[in-house]
Amino acid sequence: MNNLSIRTARTLFAVLLGLLLAACNEPKAVQQDLAPVAFHNGDECHVCGMIITDFPGPKGQALDKSGVKKFCSAAEMLGWWLQPENRVGAVRLYVHDMGRSDWTKPDDSQLIDATQAFYVIGLGDSGLKGAMGAVLASFADEQAAGKLAAIHGARVLRFEQIDQDVLQQAAATQHMGMH
Repeated sequence: MNNLSIRTARTLFAVLLGLLLAACNEPKAVQQDLAPVAFHNGDECHVCGMIITDFPGPKGQALDKSGVKKFCSAAEMLGWWLQPENRVGAVRLYVHDMGRSDWTKPDDSQLIDATQAFYVIGLGDSGLKGAMGAVLASFADEQAAGKLAAIHGARVLRFEQIDQDVLQQAAATQHMGMH
C-alpha cells in the first residue's frame, strides 16, 4: 500500500507540474500603446511616399498592432481609411488640431482622435496649402472649425460624414481654386 501511495503522489505531482507549466505558456494580454507619435524629417506618406514634413497643414496617422502609418495630410489618411481593406482590426486614427497648431508647421503635441474631430472642407480659395488632393482642416473644437469655415465659405463635417465622394469633390474644388 505504501508503494501505491508513492505512485499516486508522483502521478499527482506530475499532473500538477504539467498544469503549472501549461499555464506559464498561455499568451498574456499585451497592452499596446496606440497613442499618437511625432512626425520626423524623412517620414514618408504611407499612400504616396512623399516626405510628410515638406507640406503644411494637418497630417494624419493610423496606429494598430503592426505599427504606425503616417500620412502627409488628413485627407490622405481619410482616403486610406475609407478603403474596405484598411478597416480591419483595432486602428486608432489621429489628426492635428488646427485650432491649436500653426498651419505651416502643425504641433505634434496637438494630435487628436480623428473620429472625434470636426473637418473644414471646401478651402479651395482660402490660400491654405497642403499636400496633393483635398485640403481639410481638422479641429477638436466645433466653434473653431465653424469660424474658419465661415471666413472661407467652407463647411464643417464630422468624421462619419466624410466618404470618397466628399474627398473627390473637395480635391476637384481645391484644384479649381488654384487656377
